[in-house]
Amino acid sequence: MGATGQRRLSSLPAAAAAPLLLLLVVSSWSQAAAAAPVWTTALEKHVAFFDTDNDGIVSFSETEQGLRAIGLGAIEAAASATLINGAIGPKTRPENATTSRFDIYIANIHKGIHGSDSGSYDAQGRFVPAKFNDIFAKYAKVKPNALNEDELGEMRTANRKEGDFKGWCRRANSAGGCRAASKAEWGMLYSLAKDKDGFLQKDTARSVYDGSLFAKLAKKVASSGN
Repeated sequence: MGATGQRRLSSLPAAAAAPLLLLLVVSSWSQAAAAAPVWTTALEKHVAFFDTDNDGIVSFSETEQGLRAIGLGAIEAAASATLINGAIGPKTRPENATTSRFDIYIANIHKGIHGSDSGSYDAQGRFVPAKFNDIFAKYAKVKPNALNEDELGEMRTANRKEGDFKGWCRRANSAGGCRAASKAEWGMLYSLAKDKDGFLQKDTARSVYDGSLFAKLAKKVASSGN
């Protein structure tokens, strides 16, 4: 943001400046999308939302800012970015890389798929419709095309794989305790995208796999002024 933009923001009341900042964040994501590299797999597109400078690398700060833009609070966004970049960054890092180990390289994002995943991405990061449909066929019991919180919990537990302790349970902080990668991902999606009745609709869940949901959530947050 240039000096003129900063002066304009500084002259605004705090209540007006906050929504404007969110609008500027969404604008930067829209501009990034226009000039973004062409990613081919759903998983690459999913991650590319956070690559605001289009260099093919998602830094910790980009993840944190992206999570804030889609509706997470400051503390949760920072904690989630630490978990995400700390776990996935080293797996996607090229051998000759000189950047931070927290950086996620989009071209290698398929290497970060964890064993407790639902299987909706294949080994190359391509979306697998049959596996995705299986989630709702097996666990959507109250409504055929939506999952409530209990059904999500049942699905996550069923997807846990023997011997995949790293995929299911990752240390979240120095005080101890573990957070499941699958639990964190689906839990975040549910909290941000559930409907007024507490259900995660199938179409909504589908749109997270290619990242298209993120842009919608960012616009919603910006328009609400939260």
